[in-house]
Amino acid sequence: MPEDSPHISPARASDRRPVIRQLDDAAINRIAAGEVVERPASAVKELVENALDAGATRVEIAYADGGKTLIRVTDDGCGIVPDDLHLALSRHATSKIDGSDLLDIHTFGFRGEALPSLGSVGRLTITSRVDGFDAATIRVAGGETSVVKPAALSAGTVVELRDLFYATPARLKFMRSDRAEAQAITDVIKRLAMAEPHVGFTLRDVSGGGEGRVTFRADPETGDMFDALGGRLGSILGRDFSDNAIRIDAERDGLRLTGFAALPTYSRGAAVAQFLFVNGRPVKDKLLTGALRAAYFDFLSRDRHPAAALFVSCDPHLVDVNVHPAKSEVRFREPGVARGLIVSGLRHALASAGHRASTTVAGATLGAMRPEQPAPRVYQMDRPGAGAIRQTYTSQAPGSDVPGFAEMSTPSARFDPVVEPDNEALQKALPLGAARAQVHENYIIAQTETGMVIVDQHAAHERLVYEKLKRQMAENGVARQALLIPEIVELSSGDVARLLEVADDLARMGLVIEPFGGDAIAVRETPAILGEINATAMIKDVLDELADLGDSNKVQARLEAVLSRVACHGSIRSGRWMRPEEMNALLREMEATPHSGQCNHGRPTYVELKLADIERLFGRT
Repeated sequence: MPEDSPHISPARASDRRPVIRQLDDAAINRIAAGEVVERPASAVKELVENALDAGATRVEIAYADGGKTLIRVTDDGCGIVPDDLHLALSRHATSKIDGSDLLDIHTFGFRGEALPSLGSVGRLTITSRVDGFDAATIRVAGGETSVVKPAALSAGTVVELRDLFYATPARLKFMRSDRAEAQAITDVIKRLAMAEPHVGFTLRDVSGGGEGRVTFRADPETGDMFDALGGRLGSILGRDFSDNAIRIDAERDGLRLTGFAALPTYSRGAAVAQFLFVNGRPVKDKLLTGALRAAYFDFLSRDRHPAAALFVSCDPHLVDVNVHPAKSEVRFREPGVARGLIVSGLRHALASAGHRASTTVAGATLGAMRPEQPAPRVYQMDRPGAGAIRQTYTSQAPGSDVPGFAEMSTPSARFDPVVEPDNEALQKALPLGAARAQVHENYIIAQTETGMVIVDQHAAHERLVYEKLKRQMAENGVARQALLIPEIVELSSGDVARLLEVADDLARMGLVIEPFGGDAIAVRETPAILGEINATAMIKDVLDELADLGDSNKVQARLEAVLSRVACHGSIRSGRWMRPEEMNALLREMEATPHSGQCNHGRPTYVELKLADIERLFGRT
C-alpha cells in the first residue's frame, strides 16, 4: 500500500459493501407495474384484453380525466368464480396458459401481471359473476387486498380502477394532459376493435359525472372475416379508406397475410394509418413496418406514407410474443419469410389493382372547382337522349358550319374527329373511356359511360415507360461493371457479418462484395446503369438501413431512381400535341399496365369525374 494512501479499516470496508436484500411484495408489484402500466392507456389495454380473452361480445370502457381518476371496463364474458378472485390478484396467476409451453399462446394475456400491477399503483375493484354462481367483489388499494364480498351483477365482469398511480405519485408527474391521455386510450381501443371486428366496443368519457358522452362506438360486425373486417375498418378509418383499399390475402411457408391496404394515391403525410397485427395482437414492430414501407417505396415519394391494416397469422411456435412485458413487440423465427410475405403480398395486390387511382383525387378536384357559395338551383334541365347527343357531336365536329366553332379550335383546345359509332360506344365502355380532346397540350379529356376522365399525358406515359424498363431489367438481370481495382471498405466485424448475410441479395442487384480479411470487404462489381459511384458511401447506406429495418432496398432504390429518370426523359413531354389515335392508345395502355394510376413520384396520373358530380357543380341536381 502506498504511504500516502489513507488506511481503510476492515470495519469501514464492510460498511461500504453492497448488501443483497429481498424486496417486499409491494415494491416488486410497483416495479412490475412500471413495466406493464406506462400510462392510463396501458391499463385500458390490459383490462380490455382480459375481457376479450374471457369471450366477451360487448365491451364498454368508461374513463374520467384522461383515465387518471377512473377507468372502468364492463364486459359480458365468462366471469370469475368467487373462490378465484383473490387468486386473480396474485402475481403470475393466470387461466390462459399452464406454463408447459410458453410459445403455445392463443390469448392476448398470459403473464398474469396486469391485475396485481394495477392493484399496486391504484385502487382496484373487481366485480364478477359466472353462470351458476353468485356475484362477488374484491378490492385492492396500494397492494392491500380486501376479503371477497357478495355483490350485485347480472353477468360478466366489471373492473374499476380509480386514482391510477396514487401509490407512486412520482409517476403522475410524467402524465400528459387529460386530452392527450384520452386520445391514447381511444387509439388503443380502435386497434383492439380492428383485431376483433365481431365484438362491440363503446368508449365513454365520464369526466363530468353521470352517463358522460360516447367518444367512440363500434357495433359488432357480421359476415365472414373479410366482410366483418372491411366493415370495421370503414367505421374506424372512414369510408374513404374502405373505398380505396385493396383486399390482401397471401400465404408463404406457414405464414398468412390478410387485411386491407390502400392505393398509393391514397397516402398520408405521416405513418398514422398503419395498423399491424400478429395472430390478432396489435403490435409495433420495426420489421413489419419496414416491410410495409418497402412494398410501397416504388410508388410513394419520401414524404408520403401508406395506409394499411395487415394481419399476419401463423402457428404460435413460429413467433415469440414474450419479448416485452407490454407484448407490443414480437420476434419471428424466420424474419425474412415474414418480411418477404408482406412485400410480395402487397406488391401483388397493388399490381392487381391495375390503373386504379383513389376516389379522393376526384373529391379534391371537385372541392377545388366548387365555388365558395354555390349558386342556388334555378331550374332542372332534362338530360338529352342518345340521338340528341349524337346530333350534337356531329354538329360540333371539325368542319361544321356551326357559328363560333372556328374560334373554339385554338391550339390550347384541340378536338378529335368524330369516332365511328360502334368503336365510340366500345371505347366509352372501357374504364378510361374514349379520348375527346387535348387541352393545353398536356391534358387528355376522355368521355366514359358515367362521366369524364382528365389524364396528365406526361405523368401517365412516364409511368408506362418506367414499368416497361423495370420488366426488362427483371427479365434480363442487372448489368454489372467490374471495377479495375476493387474498392476496399473498412468496417467493424459486426457490420462485415451483417453485409455478408445479404451478399446474395446485393449481387442480384448488381453489387458484388467479398470478404477481404479482417474487418473489411471488397466491392468487386457495381450496377452498370449507375455509372461511377461512391461504393463506400453506398455500402454504409446499406448498413444503416440493415441496422434500422433488418433489410435494405438502397441498391434497388438507386437502380429504380435511374430508371425513373430515364422514363421521365423518354416519355411524352408536356406541350406535345397528340393525335386522337395516340391519345386512345395511351388510355388503352394505361388500362393494361399495373400501377399506372400514379406517376413515379406518387402523384395521380388521371382524375375521374362522375356525371352526377359535374352536374352538381352547375347546380343541375
